[in-house]
Amino acid sequence: MSNVSYHKAIALLHQVSTKNGFLASAENTSNYQRVWARDGVICGLAALASTDEKLIATFKNTLETLADNQHEIGTIPSNVLISEDKTEVSYGGLAGRVDAVTWFIIGMCQYASHQNEPEFVVKYKTHIEKALALLNAWEYNNKHLLYVPLSGNWADEYITDGYVLYDQLLRIWALKSYNYFAKSDILAKKIEDITHQVESNFLPNSKQEKYHEKAYQELVFNKYLPCSFSPSGYKTQFDAFANALVVLLKIGTKETQNQILEFTSNLASETKLGLVPAFWPPVFQEDEHWNLLKNNCKYEFRNFPYEFHNGGSWSMVNGFVGLAMLSQNQTENASHLFEKINQANAVDDFSFYENFNTDTKAPNGVAFCAWSAAATVLIHQSLHNNFKLVF
Repeated sequence: MSNVSYHKAIALLHQVSTKNGFLASAENTSNYQRVWARDGVICGLAALASTDEKLIATFKNTLETLADNQHEIGTIPSNVLISEDKTEVSYGGLAGRVDAVTWFIIGMCQYASHQNEPEFVVKYKTHIEKALALLNAWEYNNKHLLYVPLSGNWADEYITDGYVLYDQLLRIWALKSYNYFAKSDILAKKIEDITHQVESNFLPNSKQEKYHEKAYQELVFNKYLPCSFSPSGYKTQFDAFANALVVLLKIGTKETQNQILEFTSNLASETKLGLVPAFWPPVFQEDEHWNLLKNNCKYEFRNFPYEFHNGGSWSMVNGFVGLAMLSQNQTENASHLFEKINQANAVDDFSFYENFNTDTKAPNGVAFCAWSAAATVLIHQSLHNNFKLVF
């Protein structure tokens, strides 16, 4: 099934390729027929993995579209719609999208590295450094961690806010990707400072000064890092994407990384889909954060328990989990997860659904979702052709 899934995924990426970049979906639904920052870059990473020249060219177009529509203060569009008579640029809905900025920097640098085109980074140096300066401003307190609003990243209808682990890690990855070219002592020190704060505030038994000492001392740690904290305290759900990045970026000790992967593998084995839910456990109506979840939607409520961000399972997220497993040479676990990703993507004659209900296995969200296809391509090429991203 692996080869069939791979070719179907490549075909879908071609289907969503336009002269302006990757669209989020081949389905003409709401705003998915746009070039998105995070979707486009994740599809672009898959394009690099594929070595398909047409897809790689689409990735370059994606990055150029985002750069061309960067706000004067440095914000990268969440998404861009380009038609014959107009261009519509969105920097976010109910809140701005912090991760659009970090994914843009990651994409620029991963493209340049893979293609051996350092001149591409030089060309867009001003755009990248303006984006990095904006991230510095979003610390607010100059203590090295980004402060992210509710609805401020890919989990835009979920409960995470404040110092969100996922966003800190994407920033580390972005800085590392750029410093691969810049070779700056100042950037190296910033990476060290952010990493120190992540390890001080998100890892157990840390002796260093905390942002929120009282909340930290009340926290009961699990075998993974909590998803976020704010002045009101910690939110302790397992964030699969963030914890995969912990492993990929080698945050904390080897023991920490192994515990995360052990927890992740066990969780996947307990679900009917064999996939890792994006966030776990789900938030239920009787839980403390239900009202926060219930009201965080612009159009319709989608975060029922076991669905969407609230415990739903996403092929895209599982793709990064698989990459984390491979980074620790857990080939057997990654291969097993890869099989489950392909089975999910193959539902309804390879409809590449956005996500699935973890309890019922029913598909949710938009079909022919490009980054669901990207997950298959990334793991397939990592397993069979030793593809590696720069971390």
